Amino acid sequence: MKTSDQYHKWIEWSEEDQTYIGQCPDLITGIHGDNPTQLYTELCEVVEDVIQHFAKEGRNLPTPKIRPMREVA
Repeated sequence: MKTSDQYHKWIEWSEEDQTYIGQCPDLITGIHGDNPTQLYTELCEVVEDVIQHFAKEGRNLPTPKIRPMREVA
């Protein structure tokens, strides 16, 4: 598994902003765009860039905290 796979990423529509928002709260605040498929690809690239940046600086990555729901009661 790639390091970036540990971090939950998602795309959602924002009525307020009238655009799609891509989020990975453990690493970045978010990005936006008009095409959700393209935006997810871009979000994955940004997350990879952030991970590489941490590595170059010798910093530890934050522990992934945001997890998708695993069970439905």
